[in-house]
Amino acid sequence: MADMDTALKEIMEIDGAIGVALVDHTSGMALGTVGGGKDLDLTVAAAGNTDVVRAKLRAMEMLNITEKIEDILITLDTQYHLIRPLTSRSGKGLFLYVALRRDRSNLAMARHQLKRIENDMDV
Repeated sequence: MADMDTALKEIMEIDGAIGVALVDHTSGMALGTVGGGKDLDLTVAAAGNTDVVRAKLRAMEMLNITEKIEDILITLDTQYHLIRPLTSRSGKGLFLYVALRRDRSNLAMARHQLKRIENDMDV
């Protein structure tokens, strides 16, 4: 089992990774971040993407959808943004937020690697 810091660093090894955050979607607080920079403030991204997760969970509840979110993908001109709620009991209420460069990443492989890292992560 990898601790949070090790897991976040491993996510940054995914081709094209710009930044990653582990976020508490009840408070919007980033519990840990790696990467980012002047063009990507991961603290602001964590808070903003909390609203995305909350909105999707509300919509699913209103639609009586009982499935779990595997991930949410937002595509921009030059980036992919992945939001992946953690499924472990210790990860309840947390999600991973990952920004990737479109020109340097393979979305299918990134999703596969993110799932593997999440399964090995101990929070």
